[in-house]
Amino acid sequence: MKPAPHVLEPEPTLGELPRPEGESPHLWLLSASEHRGGIAAAGHLLGPAERERAAGFARPELADRYRAAHLGLRRLLGAYLGQAPERVELTREPCPHCQGAHGRPSVRHGGAPLHYSLSYGGDLVLLAFAERPVGVDIEPVPEADVVDDVVSTLHPDEQAELRALAPPARAVAFARLWARKEAYLKGTGEGLGGDDLAKAYLGSGPRPVEPPGWALTDCAVPDGHAACVALARR
Repeated sequence: MKPAPHVLEPEPTLGELPRPEGESPHLWLLSASEHRGGIAAAGHLLGPAERERAAGFARPELADRYRAAHLGLRRLLGAYLGQAPERVELTREPCPHCQGAHGRPSVRHGGAPLHYSLSYGGDLVLLAFAERPVGVDIEPVPEADVVDDVVSTLHPDEQAELRALAPPARAVAFARLWARKEAYLKGTGEGLGGDDLAKAYLGSGPRPVEPPGWALTDCAVPDGHAACVALARR
């Protein structure tokens, strides 16, 4: 059974949350448009780098989506860590390719580690929190021409699977597969660079094929979307 994320309501009042443990990452889903009304009142919770990033978006709706996502992220991190949201220090681990400071996101906090991942899928934002490295992704089901443009970047067996399907089913299977790819590559910290999409075979069928060292689980999200969470094994 697919895990369903908790819904983060607009302007939530969160007490201290129990930290995620073991094989079950905590998943949260929010609608950016529903949270837009609280952005002005809560904007002080964002850090300087977040405010600068939001100001750099050309389209106001994308800036608001980013602000809503990061306000939700900070509120949840604060609840897990027992800190005020504005005091949570967001940072990045070294990139596995070049060791630059743009790898997997992390938080600076004493005690047991808390890992997180964030993804945008249209108006929806999906967040995952875990005690081990984690990646999450949510994808709207794309138009057929988008699938045709991107399918050649995938593993050869995945290309064959998708091309064997009729266009409507192909788009649904592609969204499912792409969510698995992004979740896994976010979890490893590699991201969507170079030929990474073609390296690991994750499958486009009803259940993901798990690469060594990782557990992949499809998530129950609203119709018209696909989502997956990838968790590092012990």
